[in-house]
Amino acid sequence: MNERAQHLLRVLIDRYIREGEPVGSRTLARDSRLDLSPATVRNVMSDLEEMGFVAAPHTSAGRIPTVQGYRLFVDSLLNIQPLDSVQVEQLRQELWAEETDSGRLIETASNLLSDITRMAGVVTLPRREHVALRRIDFLPLSQNRILVILVINEKEVQNRIIQTERTFSASELETISNFLNAHFAGKDIHAVRTHLIDEMQQARQDMNDLMMSVVSVAEKVFSGEDSDEEDYVLAGQTNLMQFRELSDVEKLRELFEAFNRKRDILHLLDKCICANGVQLFIGEESGYQVLDECSLVTAPYSVEGEVIGVLGVIGPTRMAYDRIIPIVDATARLLGAALNSRN
Repeated sequence: MNERAQHLLRVLIDRYIREGEPVGSRTLARDSRLDLSPATVRNVMSDLEEMGFVAAPHTSAGRIPTVQGYRLFVDSLLNIQPLDSVQVEQLRQELWAEETDSGRLIETASNLLSDITRMAGVVTLPRREHVALRRIDFLPLSQNRILVILVINEKEVQNRIIQTERTFSASELETISNFLNAHFAGKDIHAVRTHLIDEMQQARQDMNDLMMSVVSVAEKVFSGEDSDEEDYVLAGQTNLMQFRELSDVEKLRELFEAFNRKRDILHLLDKCICANGVQLFIGEESGYQVLDECSLVTAPYSVEGEVIGVLGVIGPTRMAYDRIIPIVDATARLLGAALNSRN
């Protein structure tokens, strides 16, 4: 792509982010401040459309950026400036407004991200301890229930009862435990959960009977769905209703159901906890259809040099990335500092 095409793509995305309407060739020719005719701009747009960077939602209605266009824009064309010292101090004062425990601090950070961006703010609860799976065993109970015996770290033993869709025999459960112990003993439980959710997303017909059984039982053990503990704090999800592309009642219902179900969002956040710095999922990059019209911008936060959680902003794909990215990055650093001060 030559510099002229890059410039026009940048101008188109900037305008679409501001207004949310397809951008026509005349408008683009004027906004670009290049000595180009609308016909020349149309030709460039046709080339960009063939390359997959823009799309025409309706005949003669102008173009809008695609996920591929946004990705090129964020990775190569966007000039992101960190927040200045005054802006950082304002964030710090908001976050440190009152002496409070870590739980309230997480809630404050989520609300702060939501208030500043007018989108949804999300913060995972701190994970201070490395939780390694040493061994797992199962005992069949009545009425499709299974007793799970987990040995965590060196000596801690946890017992929990899960409900399954069918009855598993003692020999089946022994086979499942042998498989899990052989593949996951010594690994972090959160990593085990992420791996298994990835397995669940494969086509079921690609799995043999053993893997189907392993995934079916392990999902109940590691998904956290049987626990009342909240894994993240979400604020401002109703802000998403203001964006036209997210305001469809059915889309909103599915999106809010995903927020309440938590598993899909947690899976994305689990991926981000090992990332170095800011991480972006734009539209379909998330792998979840319910988030196809959304972007997630995250950054990990640390205490005493150890990454213990992730925070971020969920909004439409046409969010102002140059503004959201530094806000998320700075808030993650400030939250870590605030938690450090309370240790």
